[in-house]
Amino acid sequence: MISWKTARHIIYGFLAGTAGVKILSGKTAKKAYTHITAAALRGADDVISRAEIIKENCQDIYNDAKNINQKIYEEDEEQLIKDAREIIREAEDKTEAEA
Repeated sequence: MISWKTARHIIYGFLAGTAGVKILSGKTAKKAYTHITAAALRGADDVISRAEIIKENCQDIYNDAKNINQKIYEEDEEQLIKDAREIIREAEDKTEAEA
């Protein structure tokens, strides 16, 4: 058999649950839920806009790095061409000197 103490706990639980549902579905609670949801949406919008800014900055950094590397590659290529011309000139000078 169920003791009166257990029965009382069940009844109190049922009453608290019923009162809780009544309180949570009231106008004031709905207004609070609406404000909380609006704040969460504003927060999400802020996070998304910051993520876009970070993404744009990362893209700018990436493009700048590519440009820097392109300039370095061009300078290296120019130096190789200068070195090759110098080697050719020295070889021609040596050939003329031997002749």
